[in-house]
Amino acid sequence: MILRSFLIATVSALTLSACAVGPDFARPTPPPAASGPLLSVKEGVTTSAPADAEWWRLYKDPVLDGLVADALAANTDVRVAVARIARARAALREVRGDRLPSTDLSAGATYGRVSESQTLPGADREGWQVDGGLTVGYEVDLFGRVSRGVEAARGDLAAAQADADAVRVTVAAETARAYADAASAAERLGVARHIVDLLDKSVALTARRAEVGLTTKLDTARVAALRDQRRADIPAIAAERDAALFRLATLTGRAPADLPPIAAERQTTLRLDQPIPVGDGAALLARRPDVAAAERRLAAATARIGVATADLYPRISLGGSIGQTSTGLGDLFGGGPLRWLLGPLISWSFPNQEAVRARIDGAEADSQAALAEFDGTVLGALEETETALSTYAHLLDRRTALQSARDQAETAVRITRAQQREGAIDGLEALDAERTFAEAQASLALADARIADAQVDLFRALGGRWSQG
Repeated sequence: MILRSFLIATVSALTLSACAVGPDFARPTPPPAASGPLLSVKEGVTTSAPADAEWWRLYKDPVLDGLVADALAANTDVRVAVARIARARAALREVRGDRLPSTDLSAGATYGRVSESQTLPGADREGWQVDGGLTVGYEVDLFGRVSRGVEAARGDLAAAQADADAVRVTVAAETARAYADAASAAERLGVARHIVDLLDKSVALTARRAEVGLTTKLDTARVAALRDQRRADIPAIAAERDAALFRLATLTGRAPADLPPIAAERQTTLRLDQPIPVGDGAALLARRPDVAAAERRLAAATARIGVATADLYPRISLGGSIGQTSTGLGDLFGGGPLRWLLGPLISWSFPNQEAVRARIDGAEADSQAALAEFDGTVLGALEETETALSTYAHLLDRRTALQSARDQAETAVRITRAQQREGAIDGLEALDAERTFAEAQASLALADARIADAQVDLFRALGGRWSQG
């Protein structure tokens, strides 16, 4: 009869445990304008088609594809992020364990002597006393302390997974950037060497003209000085290329000496032959892992309000124990009298609840901070993406102007060289044309490098989500 009443009470308590105190999480709504088209989408440069998570494949460079795959698998920052996912998953398992009954098994043996007044006539006053028992306890989650804790731990796990995606976005972008920097530096090296070769020819031509009296040694010295200035650019560009390759090795989890030679073979800047697909604001916010992480942290903070609020109410545990005490090990399981106990245990900090209410206020403040962080992350994502779009479009416009300037400078050099050979102009005018052409070529090569860098910035701003971890 007692056992039946105990089971009925247990079932009733479990039925009530579906109620959880504290606010339920409601997904925050970004500003309506945040879900519309992106402002800086420009026809022919970008398109509102859905963005691709594996954006680096748009370059159609198998070497880059392989390097990004290596980085996502072996980069040390990615490994740290994956370990943090495992840590969050373990924390979730720990919190889930509060839903399961706790079990304690105890056993002990003592040898002693009792007073004569406590011993039956003829019984031994000295001997062994053996005790064994099993205790089972279960917290009835009437007010959702455990369930809210599990909800918070799930939010932490989802945030850790989103953080890992953010790391992967960064690693993929920085790997592509390092590869692009090395390639553009190689192209700039080629341009710089070409300029030096052209100036070498100009020096030789001016020297021959000086020998026959058509110009002066001063003109030869000026052209030679310009050549040497451009030659001095070569070591600096070579150092930039080496630094990019060393950075690429680290990003892919390698020592610099272990970077495969194929990673350094590209001699031209990364270029795209199509507009970049960027989607719209709603797709952007769905793709950005930092937005997802901020939302999950808000969910976890909201759930922790419920965890704190549950401490205002009684904590009820149902438990039972069974055991036996005997005067010898052989009698412990001999079927003698057993002791057992069933019943609830109620603990409640009432009426001193000031500390509990302070924890609730703290949890609510954490939730407000998490909401503000979410709003800030959304606005930051939009700002970063719009800035990257605008910068990329304007750099392309700038390159068009630089290309035109370079072509005009090349035409001017051809004309002045012909005029100089005919003696129609002096060496100063020819030198000025050579200098203008050299600067135009170097500026164009540098503009191409900046465009590749801006593309990586844009792809990074667009984010991406993976199902790994």
